[in-house]
Amino acid sequence: MFKALFALPRTVWLIGLISLVNDSASDMLYPLIPLYLSTVLMAGPRALGIIEGIAEATSSLLKLFSGVIVDRTGRARPWIVFGYGLAGFGRPLIAFVASWPWLLAIRFADRVGKGLRSSPRDALLAQSVEPERRGLAFGVHRAMDNAGAVVGPLVAAALLAAQVPLREIFLWSALPAALCLAMALMIREPRRAAPVRQPARFDWRLGDMPPSFRRYLLVVALFTLGNSSNMFLLLRAGELGVADARIPLLWASVSAVAMLFAAPLSALSDRLGRVHLLVAGYASYGLFYLGMGLIAQDGIMLFALFAFYGLFVAATEGVEKALVADLAPAARQGTAFGWFNLTAGALLLPASVVFGWLYQEFSPLTAFAFSAACALSAAALLWRWVGVKRPAPAGSSPGGGIGPR
Repeated sequence: MFKALFALPRTVWLIGLISLVNDSASDMLYPLIPLYLSTVLMAGPRALGIIEGIAEATSSLLKLFSGVIVDRTGRARPWIVFGYGLAGFGRPLIAFVASWPWLLAIRFADRVGKGLRSSPRDALLAQSVEPERRGLAFGVHRAMDNAGAVVGPLVAAALLAAQVPLREIFLWSALPAALCLAMALMIREPRRAAPVRQPARFDWRLGDMPPSFRRYLLVVALFTLGNSSNMFLLLRAGELGVADARIPLLWASVSAVAMLFAAPLSALSDRLGRVHLLVAGYASYGLFYLGMGLIAQDGIMLFALFAFYGLFVAATEGVEKALVADLAPAARQGTAFGWFNLTAGALLLPASVVFGWLYQEFSPLTAFAFSAACALSAAALLWRWVGVKRPAPAGSSPGGGIGPR
């Protein structure tokens, strides 16, 4: 395992380090937004659902655009640099908003940055390693991303405990944003191993994608319909009695578990097949959401549930993307990641709005049960429609892409 880790190329580690720094800033603020929304801006769950749904849906549309562009040009670095810069330097502006529509505007800009960088970054990662090491490469990236998601909430908790005002915490996020941008400028795009035939025009269509990939997108769509914003988990924790200063720690426990298990679980998919782990992960998500709907108070069980959620994150985030690379033609991987990211994000708008409506109009249990039903149905369809896929042997994929093989 350690030998395989050290053998990964520089590109994988640099992208992982950028994600670590970026998520340290992002997740320092993420657990605070529901608190800021309710205590400073005086808005409720419905506004939270609208903000997160619109922001994530916008990000998803741009992920398709940037994925198609990177297939045509072979240039990933400019999109990665601009995307991290826009998101990083937009977050501190939250300190100056006075109403939730302005918060929506800043979250919108943050997600625009994510939309422009994500598909090029994923395509660069996929083409930087051999097919049989894709799970490990994406797992390492997700592990470092989640390491940042541990650091950020811990810093937020320390600042809250020191009674630092929320607005000042938002301003401090400018420092890691500057560091993240500096490292993004260090990315060197490797020469292509073989020329890639460029499409005659801007081509975003799915017609030439394998049927298994299109079925996979339908499964992802069903799962995402029940995958509302994680901020509802933090809202639920607060309603169950978790103190404000402990909410970032609760979220850090999710990221800590995901950080520890992302690389080994994703690497396991290189040997056992991607779908095995994804089916188990989707089923685990359904059980977790049922538990969140049924739990009645703060305590050790709530922390155990959040740790269990971390296992779901570890078993799915990297593996989902490795499966995209397995199923898509090499010359269309940017577009394939664009469609995957679009599907996984565009439905977050109806998912978050529906969840917020069910939560506020009926009960938390109703909302969490709906999400659980979507996840369990997606697990069954994934097994039925996509089947147990194993990574292709080394050298079996057609040449091309952004990086060396």
